[in-house]
Amino acid sequence: MRDIHAMSPDRGRLRLRSVGISRIRKPLTVERREGTHTLAVEFHVAVDLPSERKGSDLSRNAEILAEVVDETVTRPVGSLESACSAIARELLVRHPYATEASVEASAEYFLRKGISEEKRSFEDYMLIADARATRGADGSVTLARAVGAEAVGMTACPCAMETCRGRLTEEFPLLADPALKDLPMITHNQRNRTRVVFELPDATEVEADELVAAIEAAQSSPTYAILKRGDEAQVVLDAHRHPKFVEDVLRDLLASLPSRFPTLPDATQVRASTVSEESIHKYNVEASHQVSLGELRHSDGR
Repeated sequence: MRDIHAMSPDRGRLRLRSVGISRIRKPLTVERREGTHTLAVEFHVAVDLPSERKGSDLSRNAEILAEVVDETVTRPVGSLESACSAIARELLVRHPYATEASVEASAEYFLRKGISEEKRSFEDYMLIADARATRGADGSVTLARAVGAEAVGMTACPCAMETCRGRLTEEFPLLADPALKDLPMITHNQRNRTRVVFELPDATEVEADELVAAIEAAQSSPTYAILKRGDEAQVVLDAHRHPKFVEDVLRDLLASLPSRFPTLPDATQVRASTVSEESIHKYNVEASHQVSLGELRHSDGR
């Protein structure tokens, strides 16, 4: 049987940077210090394709995924990013014509949290990981890996808050009393989605729970699945006491990282992004940034 994939392309002899399979869902067993987790993971795996080859052997990608995942049933991996790393390395072994392999993964992640101890339940978050393996001219393989998280919370708009304060003070002059200057004021709210990803150097790890904590602290307020009427009031008041633009969320998140992750080296790259799903506008507002931890540590705040 002829190997059609190994034949020369009919036209356009170009090297393709990425050919693979996506949206493959697998259960992955991860062993962490607090216990064992089974994650429902969605994978995207790919390799580059040389110019002289018609197609990539895609079935090998699916085989590697199945093998790595099946093995975690009896031998759990240490993290989502370590699984991505193992898959990326094996992709280069099974695709000897390739020089680059990439693995991207996202997984639902649950933490038991709540507005109070009595209202604790499993809140959902997203874990993000990726790995990229590169084969050098001498055959050696270098690996880059990253891990991150995404959390949904809320923001309260500072601009509309001040506009409302001005108009309501004209209508209700008592609001001009200096004693009421810290009174939370009405404004419009947004559902905020923020994520942060660390590109990890060798022999370093980041705990998902710490990533989630950093994100939620940067938003106006976390949100929760279980809220009674009094709890709803507390979340709204907390958010309105901490009004933020998406720019504020991003800057506050990035500024907090050096103290939250003091053992990570300066060379660690950070990718962060935030999106507020607007309530009174017909568009969303977003902000993103990439920076090293060293730059954050030595920033003068300007």
